[in-house]
Amino acid sequence: MKLPTDPIENLATLIRCPSVTPAEGGALTALQAMLAPMGFASDRPVFSEDGTPDVENLYARLSGNGPHLMFAGHTDVVPVGDEAEWTHPPFSAAIANGQMYGRGTVDMKGGIACFVAAVARHIEKNGKLKGSVSLVITGDEEGPSINGTDKLLKWAVDRGETWDAAIVGEPSNPDAIGDMIKIGRRGSISGTITIHGVQGHSAYPHLADNPLRSLVSLLDALLVPPLDAGTRDFQPSNLEPTTIDVGNPTVNVTPSKATASFNIRFNDTWTAESLQAEIHNRLDRAARRTKYRKGRKEPVSFDVVWRDRPSHVFLTRDDRLVNTLTKSVESVVGRRPALSTSGGTSDARFIKDYCPVVEFGLVGKTMHMVDERVDIADLETLTQIYERFLVDWFG
Repeated sequence: MKLPTDPIENLATLIRCPSVTPAEGGALTALQAMLAPMGFASDRPVFSEDGTPDVENLYARLSGNGPHLMFAGHTDVVPVGDEAEWTHPPFSAAIANGQMYGRGTVDMKGGIACFVAAVARHIEKNGKLKGSVSLVITGDEEGPSINGTDKLLKWAVDRGETWDAAIVGEPSNPDAIGDMIKIGRRGSISGTITIHGVQGHSAYPHLADNPLRSLVSLLDALLVPPLDAGTRDFQPSNLEPTTIDVGNPTVNVTPSKATASFNIRFNDTWTAESLQAEIHNRLDRAARRTKYRKGRKEPVSFDVVWRDRPSHVFLTRDDRLVNTLTKSVESVVGRRPALSTSGGTSDARFIKDYCPVVEFGLVGKTMHMVDERVDIADLETLTQIYERFLVDWFG
């Protein structure tokens, strides 16, 4: 029985599955077929919630005596954009000049392909693992992340599952394999401010109340002073306005309402709750600075709506997991990876509540881009690192 020891072949199979969120696209079926010859038992739970698409997920477990390692990731990918701009069709897995092209090559079907190959090689050489391995694979990481990893973990726990450590195979390396292990992430929270005014003629501002004037003041209060200067483990928190909208097609009419949305990436200076309180305090102070409307002094009228669920900041302090992976990387590439908390969010934000978790995968330079691609040599290097980690972790 042939085992899936070749990461290039594994990845090509996955890339040829057009699994744009939330479509399964055949990717989970292909992955389940790869895992079956190694003895993995697989489940394919589908989760639902009002207002969101149903999402199919995969939980595959290879049971043994010893520690339980989770490998987590996603087979869903972002849309390809204008397919005509691609050098090679985005789901063809074409290889040219030592690179494989395709949507999801680095984010993150490549990481999955390499881990599967690493487990297969370990089994081929050693017969079995000295412990258990589970793959927690969702089709909802690039989407709303509601019917994916969060629910899949709860589903597994309800069936008695526990884990000792987890690796998320997201593309963690900025330039070369071995550059960086992600040991934490800043939190993320988003909101929308709505300023209420009075529509009027732009030539007679005293008869109206232009909400854009107030919106500028409130946004300035959110941006200055900075939220913090960073901490030992995290870069500074940053608030970024992401959209301003008044829905006004006319240049000589001031609008009756203006909205601004923003996203904050925050470090361990804050919790989501304390940060929300700080934002409300800043807005309240700015709103109390009076304004003139129709000859009277009145405070700014505004609302804040917090959007989606916040992602909480976390830092993995588990020495065994971090040190073992660090040594495995160093033994393969000959240099010590940096330990970082940079970047956006990932499904590690859910996994942290169940076991220590780190992120290590391919180079992320082309993720989400036209002509997303991976160096063939990097697939082999990452597979060797994962294989060495399995030996070091279970050994």
